[in-house]
Amino acid sequence: MSAERLHFEVHGQEAQGQDKPYVLLVHGMLSSRVQWTRNLPALTPSYRCVVIELWGHGRSPTPRDPTLYSPASYAAQFEAIRAEIGADRWYVVGQSLGAALTLGYALERPQSVIAQVFTNSNSALAVPGWTTRAREYLEKQAAVFRRDGADAIRRHRLNPTSAKWLDDDLRAAFESDIALHDPEGLALTGLHTSLGSSVYERASQTAVPTLLVVGEREERFAASRAYAERTFPDLRTVPTEAGHAPNLATPGAFNAAVLAFFADHPPA
Repeated sequence: MSAERLHFEVHGQEAQGQDKPYVLLVHGMLSSRVQWTRNLPALTPSYRCVVIELWGHGRSPTPRDPTLYSPASYAAQFEAIRAEIGADRWYVVGQSLGAALTLGYALERPQSVIAQVFTNSNSALAVPGWTTRAREYLEKQAAVFRRDGADAIRRHRLNPTSAKWLDDDLRAAFESDIALHDPEGLALTGLHTSLGSSVYERASQTAVPTLLVVGEREERFAASRAYAERTFPDLRTVPTEAGHAPNLATPGAFNAAVLAFFADHPPA
C-alpha cells in the first residue's frame, strides 16, 4: 500500500449522529469534491458522507507510480479509508469515471458494500475492445495535458465549468478546485485509470443491490443503460431529465432516489 493517500473528508459527523451509516462518494474525471455540493445537505442528516478526490484532482496528491492509478489500487485506497474511519460496511456512490471505480470496488469487495449507486458512466460500461481504440486518443490527451498544463484543463470537454446550467456559486467553486488539478495527474488518470476501468464483462457478477440514476439527455449513454438493465442482477433504474451529471443537474430527483434506495437496503 502506498504511503500516499487520497484526500477525503467526512460530512455529517456531528456527535449526535455517530451511529449513522457511511456513504463513499467518488467523482469523475476533472471534477472534485464540488460534485456533491447539491447532495450533501440531503444525505448528511441520515448518513456520514465520505467525499474523496481522485489522484491529481483537487487536494489529492499526484503519485508518479502509474500502478497507483489502476482500479485495483483505488479499491485498496477505498478499503484503507473504510478501515481508518471505522466503517464495517458502507454505501458507495460513483459519478462518471468514479462510477467505474465504485462498480469495480463492489465487484472486488462486496463484503464491504451495503448497496451502490451510479450515474451515467461510459467508461464503466465500455464494450470489449474499447481500450485498444481509446489508447491513441488518451495518449494524445496526456501529451496535451503535459504540454499545455492549465490551459489544456480549462478547454477540456469534461471541464465541469463548461456546463451552461451551472449557477454562479457552483461555477466559482469548480473554478477554484480546477485550479488545484495537476496536469500530470490528469494525464496518468486517462492512461492508467480510464483505460482499465470498464466492468462490462463482469457486471453480471455484481453481488450487491445497485441503483442507476440515469441522465436521459445524454444520448450516447443509452446503449450502456440498456446493457446495464439487461445485465446487473439486482438493478433499479431511476430516469431524470438531466445529462451526464444528474446528481448536480437534477439534485432533487437524484437525492430522493438515493434516499429511497438506501432506506430499502438498510445496513443490517
